[in-house]
Amino acid sequence: MATLDHVDLELISALAADPRATVVALAEKLRMSRNTVQARMSRLDQAGVFQSFERSISPSALGFPLQAFISIGVDQTRLPSIVEELRRVPEILQVHGVSGQVDFIALVACRDARHLFDVDARILAIGGIERSETRLVMSESIPYRVSGLMEIARGEPRR
Repeated sequence: MATLDHVDLELISALAADPRATVVALAEKLRMSRNTVQARMSRLDQAGVFQSFERSISPSALGFPLQAFISIGVDQTRLPSIVEELRRVPEILQVHGVSGQVDFIALVACRDARHLFDVDARILAIGGIERSETRLVMSESIPYRVSGLMEIARGEPRR
């Protein structure tokens, strides 16, 4: 992972505030040359600082308004093949390996309750998956964010 300096953090902060900002707009806002902004953005992108821009697309807008977290218990000896099979389920938005009584937490998006039932059945049919438990998402109380982490990284006092 790249070491971020204060200029990188300012650039990232400006992008977080306005994700659609052009390189020219960012250069003007940060009082930097367009080439400098472009070079830094390329370096940050290659270093893996920027995650998938897909995160900004609403599943609801695509016709998948129902979201759920599915806790998945697996046979640990089959992890690589399980992950590959989970990757093939298009309704799965994210999967995190976690500690505790389950092995994975998957966020899925579905059209309705029947679709969710079918997705869960496809997940359970994957060889090595032993059990699942589904929790419906009722609301998103705090959306994905990194602004607080940027404040800490820049050394700003906590609010």
